[in-house]
Amino acid sequence: MKNGEIHIPRWVAVVALLATLIGGGVLAIGLKDWTGHTVLGAPDVNVTLARNTSPVPLGNFSNGFSTVLKSALPAVVNIHTSKIVKPRPGGMLPFNEPFFRQFFGDQFGQMQPPSRLQREQSLGSGVIVAADGIILTNNHVIDGATDIKVDLADKRQFQAKLIGTDAKTDVAVLKIEATGLPTLALGDSSKLQVGDLVFAIGEPFGLGGTATMGIVSATGRGNLGIESYEDFIQTDAAINPGNSGGAMIDLRGNLIGINTAIETGGGGGNQGVGFAIPINMARPVMEQIVSHGKVVRGYLGIYIQDVTSQMAKQFGLGEVRGALVGDVSADAPASRAGMKRGDVILQLNGQAVNSANELKLRISQTAPKTAVKLQIWREGKTQDLSITLGELPEEAAKAAPGESVGGGLQGVEVQELTPDIAQQLDLPAKTRGVVVSDVEPASAPAAAGLNRGDVIQEVNHKPVGNIEQYRQAVAAAGDQSVLLLVNQHGITRYVVVEPH
Repeated sequence: MKNGEIHIPRWVAVVALLATLIGGGVLAIGLKDWTGHTVLGAPDVNVTLARNTSPVPLGNFSNGFSTVLKSALPAVVNIHTSKIVKPRPGGMLPFNEPFFRQFFGDQFGQMQPPSRLQREQSLGSGVIVAADGIILTNNHVIDGATDIKVDLADKRQFQAKLIGTDAKTDVAVLKIEATGLPTLALGDSSKLQVGDLVFAIGEPFGLGGTATMGIVSATGRGNLGIESYEDFIQTDAAINPGNSGGAMIDLRGNLIGINTAIETGGGGGNQGVGFAIPINMARPVMEQIVSHGKVVRGYLGIYIQDVTSQMAKQFGLGEVRGALVGDVSADAPASRAGMKRGDVILQLNGQAVNSANELKLRISQTAPKTAVKLQIWREGKTQDLSITLGELPEEAAKAAPGESVGGGLQGVEVQELTPDIAQQLDLPAKTRGVVVSDVEPASAPAAAGLNRGDVIQEVNHKPVGNIEQYRQAVAAAGDQSVLLLVNQHGITRYVVVEPH
């Protein structure tokens, strides 16, 4: 069971609630398998989104926040799905775990899982955003489901049709055949500030409509490894398994986020660190799904990384900002426009670029065939590039490689990169460099992320094609920091190596 999922196979229904409390790490509060991009049809659906013409007055909360929640709760629905799955591997049911035996003894200890296929059920939440039955939820709530049912607050149940999904942002759109439904008006998540009061509404543990309160703990959270595109709202409002796809609303009752994940810290439940997709990200995704059945994104064809203080020094930047280009894909829009490895992107259409994640989000939200103007830093000076974006291909949807900043070169052993080794590393035969054969665990490179199998192709901008060139380049650096160009699994990126 993936952390945070609520699976209710028939044979374990009696302990479903207890089972959801076991787990750790960052968890998705619904179904599993967040990877990939699945589009399930593009029906001709017109959406009239709710508008908040009579915002909740803020003057008198002497009796709590019932005026905010009274109209919001009916617009949040329970989503329960089912799918056919293979039996779990292994010979014993989870009742063999000591945790279960302390409650049930050994009466279930020798039960064997059935050999036939099983029906697995999961719970989640959703938000009605159009009175004619359009529901916004998480992709992981309905991923792989063969049957989707929606329960409204008034106890009515509907069979839901899946309009489409976008796994890269974890958004899905459903449709039920109903009219005159209660809705939540869409707010503006860009106006959120740390400290703003928010409410999380959903169906935790399948208990029915539940509201919790907290504040915005942070905005713009990314690089969590949960989704391909991340710009999360972080909150301390209690979010628990089953809340996935539910609503985060502000004091005026506007929908400003979709509850998505929590950090459990190893405890398996709410630890006061929850994440929601901002509605300003979810809304255009939803609109594309409804209009086209899929999401189309802009594409530069580069691999980027954040600029650290060490890298800023190496590239002669006066301040730590921008996105460093670690690699440029062949025959991509960026390469055709003349962008090079080692360029630092400082501005996009006249607006500052503060991080790699920010640039990635802004490009993804720009339509293909749009001409964008980039200001870059190259060889000690700025220059402008005009690039017409392409369409993000499916194979380019892989997340850019994660950060791994290196330190001094002592403790690193290298060897010649032969064609055989290049083949083993899935690198083109023409790849030049030296391959890291060993890294001392206690060394600065190991602490910084240099790994066995990495190929060092440049030292301080000087190409190295063999061990002798590598040694000369390292020796020339003396006891100063070193800038490496490292090829990791076919993707190049820069690593700053600091001496101890």
